[in-house]
Amino acid sequence: MNKFIYRFRNVDRNNVLYILFCIFRIQADLGILVNELQVRKDLQLVLIDLLNGLVRKDGVTCLVIICDAVYLNVFEGAFFKRTFAVPIVMIVVEEYEDLLSPNYDTLEALRQARRDGCNMYTIIMANGFQLTGLLRFGDRYRILDTRAKYIILHDVRLFHSSLHYIWKRIVNVVFLKYHRRVIGKAKNKAWFDLSTVPFPNPIKGIFISRRVDTWSGQFHYSRDLFADKTGNLNGEVLNVVYFDHLPSVVVMKSNATNKVGGVEIEILNTLAKKMNFVHHLYEPLDSYIHKWGQKDSNGSYSGLLGEVVSGKADLALGNLQYTPYHLELLDLSNPYTSQCWTFLTPEALSDNSWKTLILPFNLYMWIAVLLVLLVTGSIFYGLANYYINLLNYKPLNNKNTKNEANEKNYTYAKPVGLYLFGEITNSILYTYGMLLVVSLPKLPTGWSIRLLTGWYWLYCILLVVSYRASMTAILANPAPRVTIDTLKELVNSKIACGGWGLQTKQFFEGSLDEMGQKISERFENVENPEKAAEKIAKGVFAYYDSSDYLKYLSVKRKLNMNNSMSIDVTQDNDKGDRNLHIMSDCVVNIPISIGFHKNSPLKPLADVYIQRIIEVGLVEKWLSDIMYKIRSMDAKEEEIKALINLKKLYCAFLALAIGYTLSFICLIGEFVHWNFIVKKDPSFDKYAIDIYYMNKKNKL
Repeated sequence: MNKFIYRFRNVDRNNVLYILFCIFRIQADLGILVNELQVRKDLQLVLIDLLNGLVRKDGVTCLVIICDAVYLNVFEGAFFKRTFAVPIVMIVVEEYEDLLSPNYDTLEALRQARRDGCNMYTIIMANGFQLTGLLRFGDRYRILDTRAKYIILHDVRLFHSSLHYIWKRIVNVVFLKYHRRVIGKAKNKAWFDLSTVPFPNPIKGIFISRRVDTWSGQFHYSRDLFADKTGNLNGEVLNVVYFDHLPSVVVMKSNATNKVGGVEIEILNTLAKKMNFVHHLYEPLDSYIHKWGQKDSNGSYSGLLGEVVSGKADLALGNLQYTPYHLELLDLSNPYTSQCWTFLTPEALSDNSWKTLILPFNLYMWIAVLLVLLVTGSIFYGLANYYINLLNYKPLNNKNTKNEANEKNYTYAKPVGLYLFGEITNSILYTYGMLLVVSLPKLPTGWSIRLLTGWYWLYCILLVVSYRASMTAILANPAPRVTIDTLKELVNSKIACGGWGLQTKQFFEGSLDEMGQKISERFENVENPEKAAEKIAKGVFAYYDSSDYLKYLSVKRKLNMNNSMSIDVTQDNDKGDRNLHIMSDCVVNIPISIGFHKNSPLKPLADVYIQRIIEVGLVEKWLSDIMYKIRSMDAKEEEIKALINLKKLYCAFLALAIGYTLSFICLIGEFVHWNFIVKKDPSFDKYAIDIYYMNKKNKL
């Protein structure tokens, strides 16, 4: 030391002090560096023990490592040599990268890890703000699998109140906090504190983690660090928002309170019993206006969806459709049923009683009957003319014979009854008469005609019996209702269509079918289904919803009409309202699910229980019980069987009117023909009309 002072005795005192300060600073930095290296080595050892323990339990399918340059040396060769073989996705984040909007390489690596089904994330980063940005981004766009297992380096910036919602979604997480106690000059061995989120206990104001184990060369308690936290929620209260929509949720209002029932309420009660939680049911404000909810101009959501998106509700009940629109905003359970979504349409007031005469047979049957009539009449005509020509034939040797005996024999040999079919018009008319079971005035001669007549009679008897039986059934039963049962009929009806929500209209706009595009052009948003039912009764509207709810809406209107007007609403009332009819064709069969908040940890176990509920048939039973009450309230139309009223006999009067009209037209035609054709013929003599017609017949 003396030598050192001697060397620098000629140096300025300030320079000496500065050199000494630099020496001490270098020694301090070297000490810190050695400490940091030791911390990284300890961190590497605890990570190796953690990962090897998980791999032994077959709990890791793929490992994602996210780190920055500060902790990159933790994952050096020794780390990979000492860990069990498992697929690894390594992502190194630059210190300047904003993980609220990651660069392309980072984003694609995270997406690929999600597609590959990686269920283990190890995130070791020095910058807590970068890490919070990554967690926010991964949760918002579902880039990170929130139901995977996470190992994260402890950082107080992760537990800010603005991030508390993250730890309601990522619950399988272990935080590593490094400790090195210093007591005097002696230093004890470094150790890590392993803690996790307090789920299922709610985070109230301040985040307080729950210790699960400690590590100091080995685990102290050897506990299961990623034990299932959703199997037993320890009686925690979960907020459940609901919307009244039959059959999922049915609100039975009373003077004091509202009793809530329905299929989804039964499922909720079963889940609460199995998962040990208490549910707090509530209805969003102005639910009768906002219903499921839509996106407002400020970016927030109203109604049922708004409660879930904002994080106020843990579960949502209200006949949620399993569609991309809902999946983007929240998590949906496995569908517990599938519903037919169709239109509630008006029944036509027009009556088809005037077609009763032709209703027993369909179009092709009538075509066949007409063809048989024409062909058989033509055959009768041909056979009759053949016999007439055959019997009129005279041998050449008798051409000049004029004796009376031959004339008498010839007259005796003339055919009997063939005049019935001698002309084509008479042949068709008499053939038609046999079809109406009218006997011939005389049986024609000729065995071929007689055989044909007999077999044709058998055909007529069978045809007439079938026609009469079908006619009897038509007259005995009520008149069929003219309804809209297909999308094509709905489009052709030109009535307006509507339903609730902009997403419903977008569904039809995105349809590849031409009918769906035409419906979207006249689709209207409906806020009040009961007002829509009134418009349907006027015959100017069709309402879109599930078939079960449309049944409820139809029955409710009938009951209200009965109570207010005390008449049978199945008959036309004084206002001319029409009956409501549910279209038989389904526009689409939509799966229905229960909603959870986005990235909810409750969904996987809830799906298991819901699947079991479906398999044992409870959902089908609950649905049947709910709809049975609706069907039992349906006021059926009282019908008197086998009652022939004037309305059903419109067809008879129509046929009579057609006959009178045709007869009058024929009469006018004959009058015109007699006065303008026959009388103006030069050979016409009113005193010898028989000679006129005989000469005219001979000319033909």
